[in-house]
Amino acid sequence: MKITVIGAGNMGGALIKGWAKKGTHELTITARTEETLARYKKEYPAIKTSLNNAEAVVGAEVIVLAVKPWLVEDVIGQIRDMIDFEHQIILSVAANVFTETLREQLNCPKAQTLYVMPNIAAEYGESMTYLAPATGIPNNITDTVRDLLLEVGKVKVCKESQVAAGNMLSGCGIAYVMRFIHAMMEGGVEMGLYPSEAQEIAMQAMKGAVAVLEGAKMHPAVGIDKVTTPGGLTIRGLNELDHAGFNSAVIKCLKAGLVK
Repeated sequence: MKITVIGAGNMGGALIKGWAKKGTHELTITARTEETLARYKKEYPAIKTSLNNAEAVVGAEVIVLAVKPWLVEDVIGQIRDMIDFEHQIILSVAANVFTETLREQLNCPKAQTLYVMPNIAAEYGESMTYLAPATGIPNNITDTVRDLLLEVGKVKVCKESQVAAGNMLSGCGIAYVMRFIHAMMEGGVEMGLYPSEAQEIAMQAMKGAVAVLEGAKMHPAVGIDKVTTPGGLTIRGLNELDHAGFNSAVIKCLKAGLVK
């Protein structure tokens, strides 16, 4: 598949690298500087690069808009006249730039637009990506995009109204999980471990928890019961988390980013 990614920052870069590692697509990427493009070209020589967004979209089957939200309208102004609306699929990876907004800016009410929210783990094939098609998008188009995104992780097809919650759980959620791992590291250091040791142990604990939940298709509460024994160490730690308002803090943290 011919894919053009406009924007090679954190999110666009994660998708670019994830797809480039597969080696099954013809990738063209754009960026604002030649230096950025050169870094990608050095790592992935098969990638085509361009500083010209309009030229880059010609012939692409999928166009990914992976620029900052406030830059989308300007980029669309550059590429609008070059788009073949009957044959090209346009994905918005820009936060809160929804499909109908794209259609308005493209001056095409039937443009094949989809709102996509991956996360930085796409580079390693572990993204949790939310995919919301515009009104009237045929199922085969949604399926094509879904299959493309499955190459960089898991995909949830949903309504646009659900993407914000999904992003807080999976996109921003990566940072929250990393913060928890960092806190575990600090605790490990306080107990006498070196930071590198504490990080390795904390990450393996996280991987182990996920493996158990996935492997046994288990609810977290059931898994906690398996680890917690009466009068044991685990319940003491869990109670301290409860006393500190851990669950409430996590819920508040997730809800803090929802657009009112």
